[in-house]
Amino acid sequence: MCRMCHWNYSLEVVLLLYLLACFALSHVSSITVSSPAELHASTGDTVSLSCTFSSTSRPTSKMTVDWSYRPQTGGPPETIFHFSSRAFPPLVGQFSGRIQWRGSPAKGEASISLINSTLNDNGTYTCSVRNPPDVHGSPNSHTVLTVIPKAPSIRFSDVAVLLFLILIPSTILTLVLIGRIFCPRRQHSQSKGYRSAIEITEGEEEDIYPAGGKPTGCTCCDLYLTDSESENDYTDMKTNTPIHEDYAESQC
Repeated sequence: MCRMCHWNYSLEVVLLLYLLACFALSHVSSITVSSPAELHASTGDTVSLSCTFSSTSRPTSKMTVDWSYRPQTGGPPETIFHFSSRAFPPLVGQFSGRIQWRGSPAKGEASISLINSTLNDNGTYTCSVRNPPDVHGSPNSHTVLTVIPKAPSIRFSDVAVLLFLILIPSTILTLVLIGRIFCPRRQHSQSKGYRSAIEITEGEEEDIYPAGGKPTGCTCCDLYLTDSESENDYTDMKTNTPIHEDYAESQC
């Protein structure tokens, strides 16, 4: 009978220890770290690598955060940032001077910022959080970053140059064309009062030379310069030339 009582007592102890172990493991394995699976950025941008965590234990000075990077071309991961009570950014290497701590452990934040991203930053970034005694569960999270070339942008100076090279010449050309349209008409209207004797057609002579004002004489040089089509006029002028004028036909 005593042996049976001893066996029952031992069984209760084992069950109690098992329950305590399960309860302890449930608390130890409660840490969870999460981050976006993918991020996209352009060259020169500041990329926010977000990382949040949840833990049943309050963050203490023993909590640590590590960020590692694995290139897109492959290879072993390298630690690029460490936090333990304070931030330890990289001093050498590809990410030197380009990583800033954006986390707040009390709020469950373990994020960082990558300044002036380049095409060489393409790869996988891993956030790892340790908060003893919560060291199990899912302490790691991965983010794949893809950086693409930035599209060229038009600056104000470029717009000013384009306006100077296109708008101003176009305006000048337009003014020249307008001038060529109106100037010939003005010259044509002005030329009516300044026509030579050769351009005067039959019927206009009376308007130019009123009665009594028509010249009665001319020199041979004038007649020589007269168009050959006006030979009849030359004969008339020769007949009407006064005899008392001192000239001879051989003067020319």
